[in-house]
Amino acid sequence: MTTDIPAPPVPLRPPPSLLLTSTQDILGAVPYLVGFHPADSLVVIGLKGRAPRCRLHLTVRWDLPLADPGAGQIVPLLAEEGITQVIVVGYGSGSLVTPAMDLIVALFRQVGITPVDALRVEDGRYWSYMCSRIDCCPVDGTPYDREAGAVAARATVHGLVALPDRQTLERSLDPVGGSARLAMRQATARVAEELKRRLAGSDDPGGLAAEFVADGTARVRSAIAIYASGGRLDDDEAARLGFALAVIRIRDEAWALATDDAHDAHLALWQDLTRRLEARLVPPAASLLGVVAWCQGDSALAGIALARACEIDPGYSMANLLMHALRHLLPPRVLKERMPSPEELDKEMGGPRMTWLLPMIASLGEPEGSAR
Repeated sequence: MTTDIPAPPVPLRPPPSLLLTSTQDILGAVPYLVGFHPADSLVVIGLKGRAPRCRLHLTVRWDLPLADPGAGQIVPLLAEEGITQVIVVGYGSGSLVTPAMDLIVALFRQVGITPVDALRVEDGRYWSYMCSRIDCCPVDGTPYDREAGAVAARATVHGLVALPDRQTLERSLDPVGGSARLAMRQATARVAEELKRRLAGSDDPGGLAAEFVADGTARVRSAIAIYASGGRLDDDEAARLGFALAVIRIRDEAWALATDDAHDAHLALWQDLTRRLEARLVPPAASLLGVVAWCQGDSALAGIALARACEIDPGYSMANLLMHALRHLLPPRVLKERMPSPEELDKEMGGPRMTWLLPMIASLGEPEGSAR
């Protein structure tokens, strides 16, 4: 698991089987564990077991300088996960890294967690806070290669990617522009008119609600299957699914399915829709992307997706709930253990009612979404 903490804390990906036998290996692995090359960051690598057979179990990153409540929030997580030893790596100048390093190393020692090493990295060189031997750790630092090495090669084989920086990861969720945006806007308008006609032409509100929910839940499952096969929704289908997700029962169908084994398909689907949908329809898709990324251990992406949802609709409850979980360093298994199945959702929510469609109806006629 890797936890990205871009100010207050937030949770990420289970580490692959990487053999770390040297400082160079550790520094080569960090960008692949957090998903990008860190800067002005403090990274904690948690190890389980005892030397020489320790196993890398989780990774946590904070922005520097540390913000309140700071590093103390990590202690309950490490205790729950059975972490016995840590490696701490600070990225940035000595004046930025050293105060945070002193604080967190003292904290770990206080609670009985052993710091194996504490490193500072800047401009392609590293220094150890725990080694004073000039022949081992020279005053001007030890150079290392950020990009090459056996660990980087093994990480790539495992499908891990290290982006240049966190800003690059943020840009991966930028809305599509140009002709793609125009085409999506036109498709959204067409589908909105289609749905308005469907609503106006019905004289059975209860039946219409049941029909719409059944159609929407089937649409969710179909979209996952399409992306699992390497396909992609066309603009009209993407807009239809975007409107459908405004209905809580349909969105929760997707949420319940997010814990299955088709992680790559879910990730591709919700990332695609987060970028393509008109802004008012984005919060459900971005929240679903957040929960899938979190389940995969990628809390950097999860945090960015949830922030996107909250920027558009600060009151969107799913995004706020998940952001709370990330900031309190809850492990993804908490979701997997508590998320109801689609069958349980049907039992808990009862039969479809016309009121279920109100958030979707509001999104048809308003420039900004307000679904909760």
